[in-house]
Amino acid sequence: MDARNRTVELIERMARAVANEGHAHGLKPAQWDALRYLSRANRFSRTPGALTAYLGSTKGTVSQTVMSLERVGLVEKAANPGDRRSVRLALTPAGWAMLEKDEIETLRHAVDELSNETRQGLEAGLDALLGKRIAAGGGRPFGMCRTCRHFAGDSDGPGRHFCRLLHQPLADAEAGQICYEQEAA
Repeated sequence: MDARNRTVELIERMARAVANEGHAHGLKPAQWDALRYLSRANRFSRTPGALTAYLGSTKGTVSQTVMSLERVGLVEKAANPGDRRSVRLALTPAGWAMLEKDEIETLRHAVDELSNETRQGLEAGLDALLGKRIAAGGGRPFGMCRTCRHFAGDSDGPGRHFCRLLHQPLADAEAGQICYEQEAA
């Protein structure tokens, strides 16, 4: 087997291992993915549309996923103060508690055991691969606010940032969250 096929095989096996862990605690893998996304997304990116784009799924699938998470009390919808036609999604306290049981921690521990050099190389390679895959499908890459060209760090003092695209102040914690509007600097 050539190296290219071996790489794809390894990615496929890793994806399957992660997906198999996703059935824990009665949730489906897509539901876990939605909970993880909502826990890391900034306030501008916690919408059904952004979740759909991030997961690379269909609106119908994401709608069903969100409704099922609402029914079990893990996610709630709220009116979007800036646009009454849209909603914002938020994890409930039960949703945050469920994330503490996330089986993906097994993978995080395995990554932590890698050397810094291996982990950095893996991250760079996977980031490049994911970027190419998303671009081939016409999707958005997402990314952290802090690495966006619209991010103005410490603009209003230490830890007080600003998004020049959305004309909104950002708390320090938001700078490390993922954003639907992110454009690499």
